[in-house]
Order: sequence, then C-alpha cells, then structure tokens
Amino acid sequence: MTSRFPRLALRAARARGHGVVVTPTTDIVIEGYPRSGNSVAFASLLAAQSASIRIAHHTHAPANVIAGVEAGIPVLVLIRAPEDAVIGLVSIKPDLTVVQAMRGYRRFYEPILPYRDRIVVSRSEDVSDGFEGLVERINQRFGTSFDAPEVTANSRSARDELIERYWRDRVGPGLPLLGRTERRPSEGFRTDVASRARAGYLSAPESLRRRLAALYRSFTEGLP
Repeated sequence: MTSRFPRLALRAARARGHGVVVTPTTDIVIEGYPRSGNSVAFASLLAAQSASIRIAHHTHAPANVIAGVEAGIPVLVLIRAPEDAVIGLVSIKPDLTVVQAMRGYRRFYEPILPYRDRIVVSRSEDVSDGFEGLVERINQRFGTSFDAPEVTANSRSARDELIERYWRDRVGPGLPLLGRTERRPSEGFRTDVASRARAGYLSAPESLRRRLAALYRSFTEGLP
C-alpha cells in the first residue's frame, strides 16, 4: 500500500485533494483513522492560536505521520476504540464493508506503531473533553508553545466554524473515498446501518478483531 510510504502517498494525496500534507513549513501534524476526532482536534488547536500555524491533517494516511516524525515536526495521533471507529465510518460510508473498514484501521496504525515513542497519542474522547491538557502534553513533549483553547461558548463556536469552513472549501476526487459524504444520511438510516455494522464487526474474523484490539492497547497503554 502506498499509504505506508511518504513520498508516494503524499504525492497521491496532493493530486486527489485529500487532506493537507506535510511540507517544510508545517508546524504540527494531526492524524488519525476517520471518525476519531480529527476535525475537532484540528479546529480546536487552530482556533486557539494567537498566531497563524500550519497543520498537516485529514489525509488519514500513516505516511503523513511518518513524514512528520522524520522531519522532526510535532505529531499528534488520534485513536478511537476499533469497534466504535469502524462502526462510525461505515455508518456514514454504507458502501464500505465492515471488514474493509477494519483492514483500513489496521493499515493506518500498524505502520506507525514503531514511531509510538516519537509522537503524542490521544484517545478520541479526550479531544473533545480535555483538549487543554492534550495541548500541554504536546508542548511538554516537543518543546512547543501552542496556545491551549479556552473552555467557553465562543471558543467552541470558533472551532465549529473552522470545521464547517474546512469541509465547505475542500475539493478533489479523493474526498468521497474516506472523507465526509456529500449528503449526510438520515438519522434513522445511520442507526440502522450502525446496528448492522456492529453485528458485522462481532462476526468478523476473530484474528482481525484481536489484532485491532492489540493495536489499540499498544497505542493507549500508559495514557493519562
């Protein structure tokens, strides 16, 4: 898979208009499997800054993480429990099978596991609840001085506006593959898809489920 190799994968992401890739002027990389808090983390950090920063994000490719590590750029990797992440993705991408989504989870996290001690990892639930502490961890780990967001209605509004603006302005043939659907499914439809996806996850090959669970433990062990 080209997603493992920065030069090939990032060139493809640029061509497809898929996410924002690492460049020499990138200040921080924020990446994770889809539906793992990527948009909230990106917008929360960006909205909180008193000065402009450049964030590489939303390629959903391990190559963006690897490129950031190898360039000495701060990297934040987001991770959600595999069952919830897979179901979340299949719920908005019903043409994607559960097993395909599970393999995508493995393809994202396996290549970056060797870099675990050179990045900051956050559970997805800690992005929306406790992002200030996460920014402090990033600053301590990398010697940076990013501003932490204030927990106010105004800061949340600024964050949400950045999220909407980002998706509104994105173009490119790569987006429908893993990005947001062009038309959001109805709540009832998503609930039905999620229910079937959960059943599909539990009936997926046990070896695959064990591998995803092991990856999640490897990345989250020792987190505060």
